[in-house]
Amino acid sequence: MIAGIAWIGASLHFVWLDNSLTSPPGSNLPQGVKGELWSIHGGGIYHFQKYHLAPPKWPSSLHWSKWEAYSTWITGTLLLLAVYYFKAQAYLVGVDKLISDPTVAIVASVAFLFVGVGVYEAIVRSPLRKKSLLFAWAVGIYVAFSCWLSVLLFSDRAAFVHVGALMGTIMAGNVFLGIIPSQKKFVAAVQAGHEPDEESALFAKQRSTHNNYFTLPVLFCMICIHYPFLYGHPLNWLILISIIAITAYARHFFNLRHRGILNYWILVRSVLAFLGLAIFVTYGNSAPDSEDQPKTQAQEQEVITDLAALSLIEEHCHVCHAKEPTYPGFYAPPGGIVLNDRQSILASLSKSLSATQTKYMPLGNLTKMSDKERNDLVLWMQLQQPDR
Repeated sequence: MIAGIAWIGASLHFVWLDNSLTSPPGSNLPQGVKGELWSIHGGGIYHFQKYHLAPPKWPSSLHWSKWEAYSTWITGTLLLLAVYYFKAQAYLVGVDKLISDPTVAIVASVAFLFVGVGVYEAIVRSPLRKKSLLFAWAVGIYVAFSCWLSVLLFSDRAAFVHVGALMGTIMAGNVFLGIIPSQKKFVAAVQAGHEPDEESALFAKQRSTHNNYFTLPVLFCMICIHYPFLYGHPLNWLILISIIAITAYARHFFNLRHRGILNYWILVRSVLAFLGLAIFVTYGNSAPDSEDQPKTQAQEQEVITDLAALSLIEEHCHVCHAKEPTYPGFYAPPGGIVLNDRQSILASLSKSLSATQTKYMPLGNLTKMSDKERNDLVLWMQLQQPDR
């Protein structure tokens, strides 16, 4: 997160700066300057200038913006290894997914990321990149497909994280494979006394703009593990697509605004879409959570006793949610949730019910909870809610 904030801050700043440059008629700009910007911040006046290609005199010191991107990708990859590869059975493999073997899931994860970058590179290097609208649709459709595919392959939590990792890898690839090589060629040409390749410079700028639209979706995917009600939803892939589309579209408003184009309808549509999605998530869940559902189920299905429910919880949950977990790698109960007796279960009932309903718990279904056991436990939990 720390590295990502540094990278995203630089990305937002430079896109804002580039879009805000002006060259008013009659302005007396220095030779070769394409545009300038005056701003105030931190108690001082700043004067930014951008050259059309190269300055008449090469600066003695030149800052390169690349390690923000590289450090984000490196630290993110290390976290992916530590959490989802070293504990693949618990976090990467999901219930009722196409992949159930941890080793196969790790291979699929690596392939998902690198094939995804390859597909993006094929699109961005194709003639489509010169047709902005068609390019946006092509990349958007591919990202949407990736959201759907990730949910089929990996656990729901890992699926959201993998889509973020894919977009983050594409962004880092834009820097490593496109922006920095173009800038190196630019510098080499200037220092050799040659005219820099303007097409290559424009291509680097285009990649930077693509990264700008990925920033907000990637930020969400970085913190998505805190929202099980989203990744545990029956239509989680559609929710993820919607969040990515809404946040990227909202970013478009600011990119246009910095160029002097005000289209407030973009913000209005984004807010309405966000509210619509929130309503859908709240009331569109097909999980049995309506007031009449538990009573209907209780009439059709025998409700297990408290003793039977506690026995199921001990069998399937105590491996992690005990005062001293026995599952390797857990030295304290996750989230501080201890499920030792009826009182402690009721204290965290809402979270436990949601996690059990969405099949998020047990993690990776390590304890092999059957569908009947899950349904019995969910029904029992629903009937323990205070409003019942």
